[in-house]
Amino acid sequence: MKRVAVVAHTKKTIDGGLPELRRRLEDSEDLELMWFEVSSSAKAGKRAREAVKQGVDLVLVWGGDGSVQRCIDALAGTGVTLAIVPAGTANLFATNLGIPNSIEGALDIAFQGRRATLDAGVVNGEHFAVMAGTGFDAQMIGMVDGAAKRRLGRAAYIWSGLRAARAKPMAVKIDTDESPWFSGDATCLLIANVPKVIGGMEVFPEADPENGTLEVGLVTAHGLGQWAQVLMDVLRGHADTARFVVRTRARDIDVNMKKAYEYELDGGTRPAVKHLHFSIEPDAITVMVPDGKR
Repeated sequence: MKRVAVVAHTKKTIDGGLPELRRRLEDSEDLELMWFEVSSSAKAGKRAREAVKQGVDLVLVWGGDGSVQRCIDALAGTGVTLAIVPAGTANLFATNLGIPNSIEGALDIAFQGRRATLDAGVVNGEHFAVMAGTGFDAQMIGMVDGAAKRRLGRAAYIWSGLRAARAKPMAVKIDTDESPWFSGDATCLLIANVPKVIGGMEVFPEADPENGTLEVGLVTAHGLGQWAQVLMDVLRGHADTARFVVRTRARDIDVNMKKAYEYELDGGTRPAVKHLHFSIEPDAITVMVPDGKR
């Protein structure tokens, strides 16, 4: 009998909602279930840690990228397998892994898929699976509250993005793998572990959560005009040569800023800091993915 812990964000839903998920799981006679329901993604990590202490085989997360990130931070290095039912707004990690936004499809992968051992990024001691950064991206996410996301979905980010694009550049100094890489003004720093990040766009085509490195993208565009050029390049499939963008790949990234700025990881904002340290933790997490998918 497999011991399964369900960590469910009660404000997220797809298909028939949590009652349908519970019905499908309880119909399986070979599962020993534990239920942890949370009202915010910030509480998901604590529940996942409780599940690990109780010796579960699988943690099934019902929620968006915020809930998934908190559980990944709790499960990294434990060997306990993670499965995802993507019930959030963006579901970027699930999208990159090919997990569908349906209860039936997600559960099929959770119990019939393949275990994949993947890298996780780490920023200031906290794990992330998709991306982390500061500047435009963090400001855009920070301007969108939960009510707006529930009401408008991804459209909530459009207005906040227009406002964030007008922000003044930040003075940054960045070292990659202990060597100087950039010093000057920039408006956005993104560190990615997977190809599809903001809005599900393939911003980092070469990103691979199995290669032991992180992709680094620094945007120097400021104002709506230059940001529009960056966006058009990405939409046309030229993300790797986008204007006003410098890129590299590294295992360790050290960022110092003249002023304190908020930062984000996997869609969740964190308090303002002047220093960010990013690193890659190889083979950090085990995740259920579609059978046959690399």
